[in-house]
Parts: sequence; C-alpha cells; structure tokens
Amino acid sequence: MLVLSRKLDESIQIGDEISVKVLGVSGQQVRLGIEAPREVQIDRAELRLDLPTDEPVAVEQD
Repeated sequence: MLVLSRKLDESIQIGDEISVKVLGVSGQQVRLGIEAPREVQIDRAELRLDLPTDEPVAVEQD
C-alpha cells in the first residue's frame, strides 16, 4: 500500500484520468473530491462488501 500525506486543497493523480483532492478536514473526517471518467465505478469500500456476487455459494450437506 502506498501511503501519502496531503494537505487541504492538495491532490494526487492516479494514472492519466483520475484525480483525488482533499476538500476538507474536520476532526477525524476527511472530504475527498474525485474526478474520473464516467465509466469508472467509485464506491465506498463498505458498500462493496454488501454487493451480491455472481459466484456460486458452496453449501455443506450432512
């Protein structure tokens, strides 16, 4: 994992088309602005954990 420090209004660039900017900091909460092509899906990680998968689920039988 790459760890970067950024100050308010500073940003990082991911590839040629994605930019992440620090918009605000309040206590332990950070507001980020993300500029990316419309076809790039951006989700909060906790929402991805709840998404259904297309993989079959193994079920144990006695």
